[in-house]
This record gives sequence, C-alpha cells and structure tokens, in this order.
Amino acid sequence: MSAALILAQAAETTSNPLNKGLAMIGYGLGAIGPGIGVGLIFAAVINGTARQPEAEGKLRGLGFQTFVLTEVLALIGLVLYFIASA
Repeated sequence: MSAALILAQAAETTSNPLNKGLAMIGYGLGAIGPGIGVGLIFAAVINGTARQPEAEGKLRGLGFQTFVLTEVLALIGLVLYFIASA
C-alpha cells in the first residue's frame, strides 16, 4: 500500500481535537478568497454601470451569475469543513 493511503487510514481511526481546530482555521482562510472575489465582482459592476448606464441590466445579470459561482466556492469549503471535523 502507498504511504498516503496508510496515513489517511491512520488519520481516520484517530480522533484528534486538533483536526477540528485546523479544519476551522482552514475554512476561515478559505473564505477569504470568495469574500474578496465578491467585492471585486460588484465593484466592477458599479464601475461599469457608472461608465455605461445603458448596460446596467446586462452587467447586473453577469454580476449575479459570477457572484453565485464565487459563493459556491465558499459553500464547498463549508462542506469540506464539516467532513473534516466529523
């Protein structure tokens, strides 16, 4: 068996409270990226609307689509946190 598989099995059998803390820190750090991304998305929508007001509808639609894609990353991180801390 490979060393990675052996380590994964060993980590699975031991219940270490340190794993929950590290998972929490990891999720907190992972949530920074989507937070910055959402800010950049809506800053670009506001900037584009200020430059070309007639394109507001298209820009808003694109902004919300990319917002949803960015938030999915945060939700995946939340799911992985619960998997890691279980």
